[in-house]
Amino acid sequence: MIHPYSGMPASGLEGVTWRKSDHSNPNGSCVEVAELAGGAVAIRNSRDPGGPALVYTPAEITAFLRGVKDGQFDYLGA
Repeated sequence: MIHPYSGMPASGLEGVTWRKSDHSNPNGSCVEVAELAGGAVAIRNSRDPGGPALVYTPAEITAFLRGVKDGQFDYLGA
């Protein structure tokens, strides 16, 4: 059994399905996400699929998505 940790090689997360947004940059500069067992989420750079994957708990992802939906990070895209 794989025990995911933040910063692990994304290639170590076998059997996961990586997805990216339909709004991704056409030049390939994107992030990809994968749902892990227990609801955790891994995030990686699409240009470096074997590079590090950051792993977040369900609570961390929920808090982040709520912040995005509430506009708390809108200043980052300005």
